[in-house]
Amino acid sequence: MTVIVRDFRAEDAEAVTRVRRAALPFDVTTAAAVLFDVRTAHPAKRYRLLVAEEDGEIIGMTHSGIAYDASEPGLSFASPVVLPAHRGRGAGGLLLRTAEEHLAAEGARSLYSWVQDTPEARAFAGRHGYRPLRSAHFQRLGLAPGTLPELPARPAGVELRTAADYEDDPRPMFAADAEATSDEPGDIAMDFTDYDDWIRHTWEHPLLDRGLSTVVVVDGEVAAFTAAMTDGGTRYLSGMTGTVRAHRGKGFARLAKTDSLRRARDAGFTDAFTSNDTGNGPMLAINTWFGYEVCATEVRHVRSLG
Repeated sequence: MTVIVRDFRAEDAEAVTRVRRAALPFDVTTAAAVLFDVRTAHPAKRYRLLVAEEDGEIIGMTHSGIAYDASEPGLSFASPVVLPAHRGRGAGGLLLRTAEEHLAAEGARSLYSWVQDTPEARAFAGRHGYRPLRSAHFQRLGLAPGTLPELPARPAGVELRTAADYEDDPRPMFAADAEATSDEPGDIAMDFTDYDDWIRHTWEHPLLDRGLSTVVVVDGEVAAFTAAMTDGGTRYLSGMTGTVRAHRGKGFARLAKTDSLRRARDAGFTDAFTSNDTGNGPMLAINTWFGYEVCATEVRHVRSLG
């Protein structure tokens, strides 16, 4: 049996979705989202979606590209995944080598990759010259009736809206997202200043459910929010939960998540997922309060190119 790596084709979208769901059970994606990411990729990203094929079957994939909005030039990413039954036969290594060659040719100096926190995956990363950095937990919460807390009381002047309420003018959402994201733990510092790029790749992303994304508003200003990403079926993902600096420590992130999760449950979603850096104590505490349980851990790795 021969494994080949090639560029993604539009007809591969369903197969790529199946691979990600099988290899990363905590992932929330759809074929429409896969096609959207390919179709709308920023030119400076030099984005390539690579697939590994064995005897006509897609058994692995990796996103690869340049972190074009990073404060430091030359940073890139690729995180190969392979179906469990097909691991150990060279597909992961071939995906990684193809991505490395592409990114090095585009001027990348460092490549960052998420690696599942298992002995096999970490050994694979080590053999290919990657060193571990920080880690992140993925957590799952079942949305069965009676499992979610009641909505906390709201102080005077605090109201709940949804992201859909900002469809005519999303700029307040962009400003809050930019401020909250800039304070998130991470390896790559981002220049979060391009509103048009945010509209194309965040606000208009097909996974973003604006109606389930809760916004906490204080005296007319966005104070906190949680972005709901869904597959349109049963799976819900907290894409980002953030609070602007002036309102931190007031319980607004918990308020936003409670409202969004309760409405997601009422809409028929059964499984909620989230992920947080293992050093993000405040959000991990909130997730524990909700009843989330760790279902997987990944470790960020890096390797110099060239």
